Amino acid sequence: MTALSKYDRLESVALWRATADGQRREVVVSIGDATLVIKDITDRALTHWSLAAVERANPGNRPAVYFPDGDPGETLEFPEDETEMVDAIETLRRAINRARPKPGRLRGLGLATSLAVVAAVAVFWLPGAMRDHTLTVVPNVKRAEIGSALLSRIERVSGQPCRNSGGLKALARLSDRLGVGTLVVLSDMTRPSLHLPGGIIALNRSLIEDFEEPDVAAGYALTEAALRDAKDPLRDLIEVTGLRENFRLLTTGELAPFALDGYAEHLMTRAAKTPALPPQLAQFERASLRSTPYAYALDITGETTLPLIEGDPMNGRLTEPLLSDADWLRLQGICGG
Repeated sequence: MTALSKYDRLESVALWRATADGQRREVVVSIGDATLVIKDITDRALTHWSLAAVERANPGNRPAVYFPDGDPGETLEFPEDETEMVDAIETLRRAINRARPKPGRLRGLGLATSLAVVAAVAVFWLPGAMRDHTLTVVPNVKRAEIGSALLSRIERVSGQPCRNSGGLKALARLSDRLGVGTLVVLSDMTRPSLHLPGGIIALNRSLIEDFEEPDVAAGYALTEAALRDAKDPLRDLIEVTGLRENFRLLTTGELAPFALDGYAEHLMTRAAKTPALPPQLAQFERASLRSTPYAYALDITGETTLPLIEGDPMNGRLTEPLLSDADWLRLQGICGG
């Protein structure tokens, strides 16, 4: 770690090629936590090379060319004047090579120590670090794909999304008005609402058909948004599905079907969560929506939801209707009833 920290601010330009027949592009290279971090000129990470697996294609010659062990087609070429970075890489490679197990009387002890360190890293550091890294690199398109895959599994027990054309248009207007992502209405969900990766919030049809105004369904949607803000739903998914699926998602961009099945079941059976009151009320204030109708929908007496009633950010203020009467009637008929 001392050797690495010596170079933690060192950066250099280089030419990177992803494949043997690919076009070289200018990148910025820095030394990270036991890795070479390769970024484009906009500071977007392109790839990471483990320092322990970096090989030099032309030892002793300049310009220095490196490749990751096992993939000589991917290369990183440093200009001749980038001597400081090349010297740093060579220094770290020598240090890593010296640290590799050597034959001798202490081989057994060295191997046992190495295994213990690896085990400690795997148990205490790797899961959290891998989760954090995964959350930063999975794009929104993939999050939406995962959310859609989960929704299709939930539909097996909750029924297909309601698709009356007039109702869908009204639902889209409500979604735009609230700014919480994509709203879907399920015909027979076992819980009032839930949120999924990719900005999807599912509402049970009862929230629309059993109330006289859209404020209740909107309140459930805003509450799911508050829960989503408090904890990334993708983080929850990879915590529940485990390290193997986290690694699969990070390396292949996919999740096993059985993992999605298990997480969908987990979502439908776990107890409903309640967000912290301040961020929940902040969602209502941002949307200029009364929290009182939602509070009475949760508890008709208002006794257990008194903080939502007393803290209603719209108390004493005039608010615009969420939907026109015509759109609300269309939305109430979204499931064909």
